[in-house]
Amino acid sequence: MRILVASHTYIVDLNCEKFRTLAQLAPDLEVTVVVPQRWQPGGVQNRIIEKQAWQDGRFRVVPISNFSQNNQGMLTFGLDLVSLLRTFRPHVIQVEQGSKGLAYAEMITLNRLLGLKAKMLFFTWWNLPYELKFPISLLERYNLGGTDGVVSGNQDGADILRDRGYQGPIRVMPQLGVDETLFRPQPQPELAERLGIAADDFVIGFVGRFVEEKGLLTVMQALEQLKDHPQNWKCLLLGRGPLKETLQKQATDLGVGDRLRWVESVPHDDVPRYINLMSTLLLPSETTDKFKTLTSAGWKEQFGHVLIEAMACQVPVIGSDSGEIPYVIDDAGLVFPEGDAAALATQIRTLMESPETQTDLSKRGYDRAMAQYTNRALARQALDFYQELVA
Repeated sequence: MRILVASHTYIVDLNCEKFRTLAQLAPDLEVTVVVPQRWQPGGVQNRIIEKQAWQDGRFRVVPISNFSQNNQGMLTFGLDLVSLLRTFRPHVIQVEQGSKGLAYAEMITLNRLLGLKAKMLFFTWWNLPYELKFPISLLERYNLGGTDGVVSGNQDGADILRDRGYQGPIRVMPQLGVDETLFRPQPQPELAERLGIAADDFVIGFVGRFVEEKGLLTVMQALEQLKDHPQNWKCLLLGRGPLKETLQKQATDLGVGDRLRWVESVPHDDVPRYINLMSTLLLPSETTDKFKTLTSAGWKEQFGHVLIEAMACQVPVIGSDSGEIPYVIDDAGLVFPEGDAAALATQIRTLMESPETQTDLSKRGYDRAMAQYTNRALARQALDFYQELVA
């Protein structure tokens, strides 16, 4: 089977691991990933990535000339894409730019014009209801009409597509897996000592952006309720963001400022060291106003990749019920109603006071991450879906 995937996501080599692994699952598999030749990540001025082709066995990354260098919805490819499609002749084409992507419409059209008869799929993270106006509504209708299958990063996204009339197959799975060789249990006594964390401290951890929608104001209120708990504890906050000064002031006012340990964002390879200091990792995300158009403000958690990273490190997780979080955790962690500081404090207290529960959830989380969320596990799920569609 020949599989072609197109997305700006894979200009980062680390993000290609799932599909590189996919190409190794069977001797008849060939995987080609198409990426923009030039890309401006995050719209940062004067930062242009010019991608080079590379190959590993039956897996390869092919840069293709592109129009729009910083807008994934407007991304389209040049005529060299036609040559690639003619020679590669994929059985499956997956475009990871959502249901309204121009690149997906381009692929559907070329698939028809070149007579490839490939199965067409797109990937989406979008997990809030929306309304579209002409001509974007026409573009989405065309794309959905040419779709044989969808990979949705979350259950809400799958439900929204059903509401919009799509009746074809949908597989729910994240875009990227966890690297279990990097995220694994690793004691960090020297790092703990450097941060002023004692061996008997219960460490409440967070990794992410310091913004309101991540629920950190609720975390501070929960920590206030724990300040007189007999168990020694610290709170390790890894990240950065505009809310930091507000959080520091709130922590001081609530009398827990001396328990907090702040660490600026670190290189990705160093993140597991900090996660391994934690007795539990929190993802207390809070949904902002739901929106009806694509330009209105609103957000809810699309997945929560840090959850599976913590699980792979055998760190028990506590998450809110925002978006995809409860589906990711399932029965391998604890879930509380978003924005409910008292409920969050209760869940933390549960782990503090029950080492047996902490051990049980750390094992459940690890087993779930290994079975469902490694790159190999996701590659196998993707292959099963492709075989189902082609058959």
